[in-house]
Amino acid sequence: MRQDLDRHWRRWLNPGRRRPGSGLSGQHDQPRTAIERDYDRVLFSTPVRRMADKTQVFPLDRSDSVRTRLTHSHEVANLARSVGIDLVFNQSIAAGLPEAKRDVPALLATIGLAHDLGNPPFGHQGEDAIARWFEINRATVLDDPALSPAMTQDFLRFEGNAQTLRLLTKLQLINDDYGLNLTLASLAALVKYPAASDEIDPARVTHKKHGYFQSESGLMDEVWAGTGLAAGQRHPLTWVMEACDDIAYSVLDAEDAVKKGLLSFSDTIAFLRHEAPDDPVVAKVCEAAAAEHKAYRRERLSPDELNDISMQTFRIRAIGALMEAIGEVFIESLPAMAEGRFERELVDASRGGPLLAALKACNWQHAYRHKSVLRVELTGLTVIHGLMDAFWYAITRREQREDPASPRATPLAGYIYQRISENYRRVFESPGNPMPIRYREAQLLTDMISGMTDSFAVSLFEEFREVGFRPTTQV
Repeated sequence: MRQDLDRHWRRWLNPGRRRPGSGLSGQHDQPRTAIERDYDRVLFSTPVRRMADKTQVFPLDRSDSVRTRLTHSHEVANLARSVGIDLVFNQSIAAGLPEAKRDVPALLATIGLAHDLGNPPFGHQGEDAIARWFEINRATVLDDPALSPAMTQDFLRFEGNAQTLRLLTKLQLINDDYGLNLTLASLAALVKYPAASDEIDPARVTHKKHGYFQSESGLMDEVWAGTGLAAGQRHPLTWVMEACDDIAYSVLDAEDAVKKGLLSFSDTIAFLRHEAPDDPVVAKVCEAAAAEHKAYRRERLSPDELNDISMQTFRIRAIGALMEAIGEVFIESLPAMAEGRFERELVDASRGGPLLAALKACNWQHAYRHKSVLRVELTGLTVIHGLMDAFWYAITRREQREDPASPRATPLAGYIYQRISENYRRVFESPGNPMPIRYREAQLLTDMISGMTDSFAVSLFEEFREVGFRPTTQV
């Protein structure tokens, strides 16, 4: 079995790149492996820096201690790399590949850092706002015979995961159409949902959303062929990254909710114990955190300080327990993953499942549905819809329908069109773009909206109102 898995690992960790001429020659002279260089390429890209002003849970929050998409992504990358180190050094996965000791942790860090790059402003509510705009304007925007059902669904079910793949492979231009030209291994592991928008199946964990747009379907065929994965099969290390993402946002969103004063440390512990009263992992984590909380009470701490330090202790205990649990179940499940038979979220399949479920329930009740979050979500919906109205007007109001690069038909359209990022416009206007014109128009719209930060979206919305544009879509 180990020899069979090592054979798979050679394909799963394929360091080849898509750009012709960027093969493996000369790699032995490099201090970093190709997969290690992937992490650096992502880290230094502009979209990573933009995540500092993108919502994790609390949009437009003024507190430096509350997490953004950037801090969340660094935390996911750190957790994923830690699991990778354990897997290759302590669990001896891919033992027949000496380079795996460097490549597995590096690949997990890369996809952990990159996994949210395609998310639009205002968090997941931004995704919903984009999809809702297309639904509202479906008759005028998507009613085009050139669009296949899958092309239409790309927008009606807009997905930040699919935008991440597009961003790294198409929109981060160097001097060609290969984006950052990441390795086939990193691209395969990056795709959390290896399904197209017309292949969504809520009953399957790997297909409950879509992970690529029709514009990148040919790219996915290359990635699957290069890594030995069947079409629609998830890379094994993607399961680890997904689990680390779940752990990071569930545990750390709870910590942020306490920082925001939405509940206290004691409220959190009481909720978890009530939600999973008989679970040994929940009991162990809560007992350890509560004992240290009791010790902290002897110090001269303010209520805020006591909550803060107690949640830090809880965070350490909870993450430690969950990380240990996913490491165990990954090793057990690897043969099924190799055959494409594994269809459960990694944490849910582990003994840490009840703890994670209780944390999610706590966050949903006390953080995600809090009135302060809902109020700013409404602001985000208004802003995104107004911007989409403006950009759609500018994208489509041109002199020649079949020439995307033709001059805009009005001064206002020309002004707004020039506010779209140049590299996005270049992809849209390229004669080599094979997608139908209407698809390209809609995709330029989503490319621009997804690339914005929260504060830039708000300021641009105000700018367009100042120059005379009035949104038409009703929230």
